[in-house]
Amino acid sequence: MASAAAVTSLADEVQCPICQGTLRTPVTIDCGHNFCRSCLTRYCETRGPDLGQPPTCPVCKDPFRPGSLRPNWQLAGVVHSVERLQLASAPGLGGEVVCQEHGERVYFFCEDDEAQLCVLCREAGAHGAHTLRFLEAAAAPYREQIERCLKCLRKEREELQEIQSREKKRIQVLLTQVSTKRQQVTSEFARLARCLEEQQSTLLGQLESLEEDILTQREELEALLAGEIRRFNALVEELEEKKERPPERLLTDVRSTLIRCETRKCRKPAAVSPELGQRIRDLPRQALPLQRGVKLFLEKLCFALDYEPAHVSLDPRTSHPKLLLSEDHQRAQFSYKWQNSPDSSQRFDRATCVLAHDGFLGGRHTWVVSVDLAPGGSCTLGVVSEDVPRKGELRLRPEEGVWAVRLAWGFVSALGAFPVRLALEEPPQQVRVSLDYEVGWVSFTNAVTHEPIHTFTASFTHKVFPFFGLWGRRSSFRLGS
Repeated sequence: MASAAAVTSLADEVQCPICQGTLRTPVTIDCGHNFCRSCLTRYCETRGPDLGQPPTCPVCKDPFRPGSLRPNWQLAGVVHSVERLQLASAPGLGGEVVCQEHGERVYFFCEDDEAQLCVLCREAGAHGAHTLRFLEAAAAPYREQIERCLKCLRKEREELQEIQSREKKRIQVLLTQVSTKRQQVTSEFARLARCLEEQQSTLLGQLESLEEDILTQREELEALLAGEIRRFNALVEELEEKKERPPERLLTDVRSTLIRCETRKCRKPAAVSPELGQRIRDLPRQALPLQRGVKLFLEKLCFALDYEPAHVSLDPRTSHPKLLLSEDHQRAQFSYKWQNSPDSSQRFDRATCVLAHDGFLGGRHTWVVSVDLAPGGSCTLGVVSEDVPRKGELRLRPEEGVWAVRLAWGFVSALGAFPVRLALEEPPQQVRVSLDYEVGWVSFTNAVTHEPIHTFTASFTHKVFPFFGLWGRRSSFRLGS
């Protein structure tokens, strides 16, 4: 079988110089060049007659006589053989596109009708005034467009895959949090159940002891009263019987009987011990520890279900030279005197700020900051993205990766392109900062009164760090839990 290169070389030899396609009904003119009969006929119609001169060969420009066109049957046979070789050597032999009308292989593409044509379709004349190209030439610009579309689609697909991966991780984090919270709830309620059982046993024991003491007093009281009642019943019966006697019998020993009645001694029992009543009244006080324990349990449970306490410490590598950090890295104080701090890419050089040592890439975390501001001082609290600029001006706004509030001059402002002063009942001395990475919340509340201060919403994609800014002589802040 002929090689693809040989077939291509033969195909080039049987191309029409006018249409650049394979020769169809080839004819030879006086100079010996060959053309498609239809192509040369149209060529002659547009040349020669209008000028009063014979047309010239499209290849060598020699004049020829339009009436001297000679069919080249031998070349037509070669063309047919070449077409058969092309079909035989085609990679998709048996799967090539064939014209449904003529059964011939498709070689051309009509740009106007967007139709694929075989040689006979092209010769039919219906597409004579249309733009025709070989299939590969017509496909080339579309390949370029497809490549551009593929490039855009692949890029968007990568973005979607990144979003899918990120959101998948976030969902997994949320599921892990749910599992952790379930374990916390189970553990805390089991502990509460044990505590309640102990308290119940204690209170029931006290009630049982109190009941036994009350029953003992009741038995003693009833025994005493029963004896006295029997004695009085005997005296009453004796006097009633003596009263009914005739005079001679009534006067017998009447004085001794009356003396015994008049000199009787009634042993009246003491009232129920007041101590028993007091013990009953004191019983609710025995439940006060339980009440405080349940309240503490609920507070701890709500806190545990809400956020994980973050162990935050200040990073001296990021601290501005005007901030004095304590040895335990839990406190910072502003000073106009610059510290001898080595310069580095991590250190703030204009904004008097400092970051926490560790950042967060997920989860729900909370920490408390106690603020002590001197007159004219200010303190900025929040979180920042790890890629915020450390050198030069730092724009404190969410668009720059900073979600923070500022305490200054007795009020609090949410920082953004335009700071917004927040209406609060009282300026907080302790601020709780809470971060929910997956949901995208940065919340601030008064750690003492639990009054909400402000909440930012965001979509975190990088690690974020607790952020602290300070200004004003003798102003300071301290980290809490």
